[in-house]
Amino acid sequence: MTSLRDLALMRLVAQQLAGPPAEDPAAAVRRLAAVQGQDFPGAVTSVALRAAGHRREDVLAALDGGTVVRSWPMRGTLHLLLAEDLPWLLELLGPRALTGLARRRAALELTEEQAERARDIAVAVLSGGRRLSRTGLLAAIDAGGVSTTGQRGYHLLWFLAQTGTLCLGPTDDGEQQFVLLDEWVRAPRRLQGEEALAELALRFFRGHGPATVADLVRWAGSTVRDVRTGVAAAGDRLARLEVDGTEHLLDPGLPDLLRVHRDAARAVRLLPGFDEFVLGYADRGAVLDPRFAERIAPGRNGVFRPTVVRDGRIVGTWRWTGTGRRRTAVAELFEPGDDGLAAAVPSLAAALP
Repeated sequence: MTSLRDLALMRLVAQQLAGPPAEDPAAAVRRLAAVQGQDFPGAVTSVALRAAGHRREDVLAALDGGTVVRSWPMRGTLHLLLAEDLPWLLELLGPRALTGLARRRAALELTEEQAERARDIAVAVLSGGRRLSRTGLLAAIDAGGVSTTGQRGYHLLWFLAQTGTLCLGPTDDGEQQFVLLDEWVRAPRRLQGEEALAELALRFFRGHGPATVADLVRWAGSTVRDVRTGVAAAGDRLARLEVDGTEHLLDPGLPDLLRVHRDAARAVRLLPGFDEFVLGYADRGAVLDPRFAERIAPGRNGVFRPTVVRDGRIVGTWRWTGTGRRRTAVAELFEPGDDGLAAAVPSLAAALP
């Protein structure tokens, strides 16, 4: 058994935000299985915070070199992940993300034939190692006779990535380019069935633990049955502990790591919006007072603000203000009165990768 406070601190160590960092960005991404990628600049920061050196350029180099990609492997949501993992995760989790496809297409006035025509166009313009920006690829699809107005363009790119034709890989002037998955992912892993479920469980709970079955169900868009199958296949490679009567799974070595790195875990840190420490769980109660849930995602609109974390708890949000030399960070703390913490935020923000 352990306390909610220790649970939160262990998550910081498991996610390599405290304690030993990952060897490089690819290792940081591997540890977590996938990293929320809705906001690309923020996702780059999230990975850099977990990797030795804490350099954005190292993360961009991993994307340009093809070891890390960005795509929609699960829940219809963008993530950064290892290139080699994208094919098996799409096969394992993609079908559930495609539920409701016909209804969405009807609302967009898109037909299956138009979607497949868009696929043919994408393959034609990208084959041979070519790459295009989102704007360039949508222009090619539009010129080929498939309208991309409104939300149709986003839907088509999502669909072609979700079904294994496209992914986002190399960058050009800071913007990711679309490439053909089969050409860009040169050495895909091949996992199926129980082996794939076990790998997903191991990677998630080692990188996010202590976490629950419900956390992985929500994070991956999977089912309770599949997650329990994966946990059973993982066997004693995962440890179990009870927190407030609920079973949590984790890397067996994590409690010892926390004992060594507790002070580092308790330190004040700033995180970008959409960071896995916030979004990687169905229940955020261990790290966030439910009273403040709408402070990190106003109106529950799915847009998550950057957060201030102290002693394993989210205690406020922060944002940039001003431009150029006048640019600085300001905090909006949930509980007023901690002037020392608010004063530390600008320097902490300036040090972020």
